[in-house]
Amino acid sequence: MKQIISDMLESYELGRVSRRQLIQGLAVIAGAAYPARAAASTFQGVALNHIAIRVANVQRSRDFYRKHFGLPVIHESQDNCFLGLGKNFLTLFQNPNPGLDHFCIAIENFSADGAMQELKRQGFNPTRPTGSDRVYFPDLDGLTVQVSSIDHHA
Repeated sequence: MKQIISDMLESYELGRVSRRQLIQGLAVIAGAAYPARAAASTFQGVALNHIAIRVANVQRSRDFYRKHFGLPVIHESQDNCFLGLGKNFLTLFQNPNPGLDHFCIAIENFSADGAMQELKRQGFNPTRPTGSDRVYFPDLDGLTVQVSSIDHHA
């Protein structure tokens, strides 16, 4: 690509092409390079939708995040709590082994069926709870990743 750009600049400097033609040519090259990179990814991530963590005591953790970060409660039950975080949210799950449960990346043009098929095609073993639009799969380090639409809510 460097050689093509160099040749285009030389043609401009020698007066063979106008400034307009040079700019148009550079724009075409830049545009052609972008789809090649984008096509290499399985999905196009657009946002971090939420993070879900396991906590020893949901009520205690809820109070901590409300007190220190001002996060409002969206929904809660005995075993879990969903806290608002701008357009995103933080989920707390009751579990004797605190840590990261999963994180969710919102993707463009999300379809649970499509995500399942594509992940299987890529060699993953995705899971999807019956009747839900939630799709989970492990990353290379065994962390659980969820994919969803941009408007996935708690």
